[in-house]
Amino acid sequence: MSESTPTTPDPDSPEALNSVTPTQEVKAAVDRSAKTRQLLGMKGAASGETSIWKIRLQLMKPITWIPLIWGVVCGAASSGEYTWTLENVLKSATCMLLAGPLLTGYTQTLNEYYDREIDAINEPYRPIPSGAIPLPQVITQILVLLFAGIGLAFVLDVWAGHEFPTITVAAILGSFIAYIYSAPPLKLKQNGWLGTYALGASYIALPWCTGHALFGELNWKIVVLTVVYSLAGLGIAIVNDFKSIEGDRKFGLKSLPVMFGVTTAAWICVFMIDVFQVAIAAYLVYIHENLYAAILVLLVIPQITFQDMYFLRDPLANDVKYQASAQPFLVFGMLVAGLAIGHAGV
Repeated sequence: MSESTPTTPDPDSPEALNSVTPTQEVKAAVDRSAKTRQLLGMKGAASGETSIWKIRLQLMKPITWIPLIWGVVCGAASSGEYTWTLENVLKSATCMLLAGPLLTGYTQTLNEYYDREIDAINEPYRPIPSGAIPLPQVITQILVLLFAGIGLAFVLDVWAGHEFPTITVAAILGSFIAYIYSAPPLKLKQNGWLGTYALGASYIALPWCTGHALFGELNWKIVVLTVVYSLAGLGIAIVNDFKSIEGDRKFGLKSLPVMFGVTTAAWICVFMIDVFQVAIAAYLVYIHENLYAAILVLLVIPQITFQDMYFLRDPLANDVKYQASAQPFLVFGMLVAGLAIGHAGV
């Protein structure tokens, strides 16, 4: 009997292809994930969207609306005057529309416009560098969102019965900060400290004060407390800078990772996040809201754990994973602080 001849598998056979390529289901899931990330304005998206309304939504980065919407909730809680009536729910929803889709949408679109050259390096799939939308349409979108936001802020002032248009002033101030953050000649984001603090204050102090003013009387203590809390927001803003180091360095933007290096910037980031939350907890003890203070400290502990597990070990690879893991504890801590302040009648 002759020896059988060994056979070599045909690399083009269905069996071989199935062994080395993903299934159609996996490919479809990956495509859906990329499209979702693209629509929300997240890192790691894919280009190729053709719907002009989806492209406009991408410019507004819906994923960034959430902290400001939450800030409105915290402000309503800190007022101590919020009650669950239909009118108050409608007021809150309108204020969330103002803080999220309109003014954050304006801020993000403006930033996309002025960062188009940097994005061509860091995130070339974004709508402007990919050529998905012409610049005149981007400018139109910026102006529509800006004036709609300021107009809605005035409506909220009238609705709340304010003699002084507190919410309108906050909207104008926030819009101005957004402009000088992104646009020359000031372009605050060129300075790591000023830029990241402006971002942190916009994400925490402004929506919080707006929500508080909508239902209660805004006072200097609330302003100071939210400004301090914004220093924790500065740390969160630094996390977003790690994905842009290459483009920031090329165009002379002095983000903290560029100024201090990846490792030092990561430590600065976690220090700001943790220390100023603990400082707020200490203030809650000072005003005799000990239970709320203890809850806030307990919410800081898992953040420290995720910082050690993910962020400090590799900030470049784990920034998104860290944010997804730790930030829910930070935002719930904000609500705890708001409830404590409202309970204490600060």
